[in-house]
Amino acid sequence: MTDTPKKLVVDIAAGTQMYIDLTTEEIAQRAADEAAHEIDRAAKVAADEAFAALKASAKSKLIAGQPLTEEEAATIVI
Repeated sequence: MTDTPKKLVVDIAAGTQMYIDLTTEEIAQRAADEAAHEIDRAAKVAADEAFAALKASAKSKLIAGQPLTEEEAATIVI
């Protein structure tokens, strides 16, 4: 037995609510939305890691007295 995902439909005017099965199109859209969300999340994690690495590089260069790149200098907030 497979469990089909359901959605809650509420009719405020009638005061009723019922669960109905999602259509195959809704299930496919849900899967596509989840995949897109995972791609966006992975891109944000990668961008955050890249920024942290750039900031760490700027800090180590400052400590060592070396010149910073323009990108590294942009990470410094006073």
